[in-house]
Amino acid sequence: MKILYGVQGTGNGHISRARAMNKYLREFGVEVDYIFSGREREKYFDMEEFGDWRCYKGLTFLHSAGQLNIMRTLKEAKIRQVWRDINELKLDAYDLIVTDFEPITAWAARRAGRICLGVGHQYAFNHSVPLRGHNFVGRKIMALFAPASESLGLHWHHFNQPILPPIVDMDHIDDPVDEKKILVYLGFEDSEQVVSLLEPFEDYTFCHYGPFPEYESRGHIKLKPLSRDGFKYDLATASGVICNAGFELSSEAVQLGKKLLVKPLIGQLEQLSNARAMEELGLAMTMDTLNSESVADWLNNFHAPQVEYPNVAKAIARWIKDREWERKGSKEELIKALWQAVESRGVERFKSNPLPLCLAV
Repeated sequence: MKILYGVQGTGNGHISRARAMNKYLREFGVEVDYIFSGREREKYFDMEEFGDWRCYKGLTFLHSAGQLNIMRTLKEAKIRQVWRDINELKLDAYDLIVTDFEPITAWAARRAGRICLGVGHQYAFNHSVPLRGHNFVGRKIMALFAPASESLGLHWHHFNQPILPPIVDMDHIDDPVDEKKILVYLGFEDSEQVVSLLEPFEDYTFCHYGPFPEYESRGHIKLKPLSRDGFKYDLATASGVICNAGFELSSEAVQLGKKLLVKPLIGQLEQLSNARAMEELGLAMTMDTLNSESVADWLNNFHAPQVEYPNVAKAIARWIKDREWERKGSKEELIKALWQAVESRGVERFKSNPLPLCLAV
């Protein structure tokens, strides 16, 4: 079997999911060609495992100072180039097209009348999940950005909808957790504003990852350039995480039982809705602005729940390898099996409603 897999390159969450999926697709003998779009090729890092991957400009949402910038997004979108890339993409060699919210592969499949499987968090928004900041335009953008004819949406809870648990695939690290160490990754915020936010809390060590050219120590605040291995180690050994309200890092924090404080990107439907969902589930505290009072409250009063999710990436990869998308009822079987394997500590919603009641199997 040979598939074409498109990955949205804005942020690193989509790429983290692709890494997990790539590992198991390769394990099952599936041949995969990857397309990444949404950022310049030189801004990707640690991409060797994806082989001879292709890079397109694609479409991306631009931001400044923690807020979505619609005017700049529209101004810098190269619609003609995107349309040309869609029309020139050849799909004949592939048995299946997969997209993680990547628009070129999704629209090329639609144009060619091919099945396109959407795997990712954004496809959960095709269903009735918690929303915040939504309007007609926002919902249309979410629906049309990278449309899929079949989808496997991912979320922290099923919300009685036919969606799957998150893809969380992490290396095991045995080093002990430092209760005074906090991982900080606020990629949509101004770095100096983040430093100012953290300065009052001298009893803690903050590992602040961002677009820094080299490591710099500012007392209890450690500025660190992006590094996959370093980031994984600090995540494993920190007691808590402060981040934007993206999906993948939050999922990893919840899986590891880290206390979580999130600041959504203002104006962005997905992040605002993620913040609401985490609050409803009791998985995190949220702040709409970089607020030191919120940080103090979180450090002193919030206790981390933990949800252990099964190996969703491996289950999906096997489902794809077996061509289960062609069999009626197989998606519902996959959803039910994965939610049955979820274990939680300190999250009442999972205990009272462990399975989606909407499933017929």
